[in-house]
Amino acid sequence: AAVRDVEIDPEGTFKYILVRLHRPGGGERRDIVRGTKAAEFHNHIFEKVNPEMEKLGYECKCLGGGKIEHNSKDKKIRVFGLSTGYGKADHSVTVEILKKEYTDYEITWSDDKK
Repeated sequence: AAVRDVEIDPEGTFKYILVRLHRPGGGERRDIVRGTKAAEFHNHIFEKVNPEMEKLGYECKCLGGGKIEHNSKDKKIRVFGLSTGYGKADHSVTVEILKKEYTDYEITWSDDKK
């Protein structure tokens, strides 16, 4: 419960990663979405998330990345693109996670690069 499923910037287009958390020893396992304009590269996001999650007793694995276009005024989120370092996240999984947080949004994904 200490870890939110989604932490993304409230507006703009920015890089995101899909991260799998699991408890060592095969306990709880879940995927989370993290994205921010502050990250120049996808690994900058992971480098911030990983130590935070380790403190809470999770092991992290980056499942891939892409970009998110967040338009809070129109309540739209578009997931697209890929990470050069981590590869393309499964955007359909990302969208399902986002839908739990942004219930009144139109959320779409594509394999478009831009």
